[in-house]
Amino acid sequence: MPINGRSKLTQQLTSQELEALSQKIRQWATELGFQQLGVTGVDLGEHEAYLQKWLDAGYHGSMDYMARHGSKRSRPQELVPGTLRVLALRMDYLERDTQALEVLASPRKAYISRYALGRDYHKLIRKRLSQLARRIEKEVGGGDYRAFVDSAPVLERAIAEQAGLGWIAKNAMLINAEAGSWFFLGEIYTNLPLPVDTPQVSKHCGTCTVCLDICPTDAFTGPFQLDARKCISYLTIEHRGSIDIALRPLMGNRIFGCDDCQLCCPWNKFAQATDERDFQPRHGLADADLVELLLWDEATFLAKTEGSAIRRIGHERWLRNLAVALGNAPKSDAVIDALLSRRNDSSPLVQEHVAWALQQHGVIPA
Repeated sequence: MPINGRSKLTQQLTSQELEALSQKIRQWATELGFQQLGVTGVDLGEHEAYLQKWLDAGYHGSMDYMARHGSKRSRPQELVPGTLRVLALRMDYLERDTQALEVLASPRKAYISRYALGRDYHKLIRKRLSQLARRIEKEVGGGDYRAFVDSAPVLERAIAEQAGLGWIAKNAMLINAEAGSWFFLGEIYTNLPLPVDTPQVSKHCGTCTVCLDICPTDAFTGPFQLDARKCISYLTIEHRGSIDIALRPLMGNRIFGCDDCQLCCPWNKFAQATDERDFQPRHGLADADLVELLLWDEATFLAKTEGSAIRRIGHERWLRNLAVALGNAPKSDAVIDALLSRRNDSSPLVQEHVAWALQQHGVIPA
């Protein structure tokens, strides 16, 4: 449903009709499984300057796409001409008991960021957003809409903050006072001139710095400032090459993402467990053994990660990450045997990280 400009139909809607429509849209969003919807305009204000400062510092590392689209990321009307409003929505994803802390405390287990344990959220949320857009279009008899879920140059957290869904916290996550931060975000760009919500202007982190202090790799250069190049989520998911040797011992058993700055956040005592069946952990990955995972061949990896966000890193980086985790695991015959089985892997990247892990256990000289 492309946006081509403000249609005659939307010009004819009165303020009362738009307000009534807004309330209906919120109800439809709830029926589709979203916990909250907010509406904002297209001026993201200071967020554009913050993004540019972050890019200038090189904190985006190899994520070149963050700088590739110029101001389209911070100016919705440039990305999708004709946009007047952005609908920001959030959906809780945390399962009731994924034993996150227990897995992190078990160095033989593989820690996977809790958001990635179930079905790929991109597919689920994009489908729900499309359903919502079609319902709005049917109700109004027109209008233009574009849905996004982490799939285009969109400043999702800035938009969500502007739409009143929470505040961007010291850990760079969006926090909602009633729901913490364990949720996904999605957006619909539209030319419907809906009434906007009040932005979240106050940041309720206070003097708390627990998220900054607990980061395993010290990736925060200060409050609200994340150097992605040291972030474990970046290293295990976005980064394609060799992981900095100095950072490897700090990664522990985290093989896909990192949740430390959420697990420690006091606001997450208000987090709500999801009822979405698609977000339930699959294939035992909430509590999997590192050795078992390293032994997966590529066919097994593809089968076990079908429909999962994990598949995006591919088998090579999966093995790279597991090698690092096994280098940090307690030494055992099973650990050594698993690493030796990958010593001559066809990938030089995997070979390098396996060799490092074997050096950590004193099997081969450093």
